[in-house]
Amino acid sequence: MTARLRFRKLVSAVMLSLTGVCAFVAVSVLFFILGYLAFHGGRSLNWDFFTKLPTPVGEAGGGMANAIVGSAKLLLLASLVGVPIGFFGGIYLAEFGRRGAGFVVRYAADLLNGVPSIVIGIFAYALLVLPLKHFSTMAGAFALGVMMIPITLRSTEEFLRSVPRSLREGAMALGASKWRTIVTVIVPAAYRGILTAILLALARVAGETAPLLFTAFNNRFWSPGWRQPTASLPVMIFTYAVAPYDDWHRQAWAAGLVLLGLVLVVNIIARLVLARGISVPRA
Repeated sequence: MTARLRFRKLVSAVMLSLTGVCAFVAVSVLFFILGYLAFHGGRSLNWDFFTKLPTPVGEAGGGMANAIVGSAKLLLLASLVGVPIGFFGGIYLAEFGRRGAGFVVRYAADLLNGVPSIVIGIFAYALLVLPLKHFSTMAGAFALGVMMIPITLRSTEEFLRSVPRSLREGAMALGASKWRTIVTVIVPAAYRGILTAILLALARVAGETAPLLFTAFNNRFWSPGWRQPTASLPVMIFTYAVAPYDDWHRQAWAAGLVLLGLVLVVNIIARLVLARGISVPRA
């Protein structure tokens, strides 16, 4: 009996050590990437990077102000496309889609979430770029918005389902209709989770490059309106990284650091919002 107990303790210690080593390796990879980007990109960050346009080929200096603004425009318009569809679709699945139709919608959303981003880029290219005969901010935002839909939809469904059933029953017992219960009780109770889902969806598509190569393309100048090609940080990183110019490589590292920093900030905000839990609406 004592030998068996010692064997169990040994196995437990070995497995605990292995899990600790694996966790340390996973965290080390993240910090290695952050440190590598900070080392190479931090030296290239300056005020010109955020305020000036790219310089002509062969000239040193310049910045990526147009790409920063372009990424903001793309994410803003993508949110207007993907967030409403995902939000209302999540409400339908959580509150009404418990049978056959709900299964079909969930399955389609899961499939869409697994579609490679380049395929979504080709789809947006065929749907918007070819008929209009030019690249545009609108086409790029449409591709990113499509990618946001399944993430927002499934996350919204899960957070709405986590609202205690007693809140639903209490509101309906007081005479509220189904939709009034959803609008005034369920959604306010899960708004932190829904906001987290939206932020995570934005962080997910912020670094996508392949769909934008087929839709928004690139632009070394300011892009007026929504119907012209526009620069974005992921595409500029790709363009500068494969170029044969050392100064472009330097700016690509800086852009990578900025993009990763934005994604990390969004994820941290999402975690902080979610950590506060579900809020119970007051009368």
